[in-house]
Amino acid sequence: MTETKPPAPPQISPYVFPVLLAGFGLWCFYDGWISVDPDMMKHQTFNRIASGVLLLWAGLDFVRTRRMEQADKPANKPEPPAQ
Repeated sequence: MTETKPPAPPQISPYVFPVLLAGFGLWCFYDGWISVDPDMMKHQTFNRIASGVLLLWAGLDFVRTRRMEQADKPANKPEPPAQ
């Protein structure tokens, strides 16, 4: 009797977290700086601070993830020409 392994679950992109952070940051940016809804005025300071923190965090995490992806790639160095 042979043992069959179940297929591995699909892997998600490492860029999902930075995209979610940027999405929430843009949402807070809209509510804190652009929206004129009077019900949101009591949350304006929170949304302004949260937008700055989340957008900065998204940018830093995107750069960190990009650098890790580039470091994991095998080096595709061209061979020197034969003499």
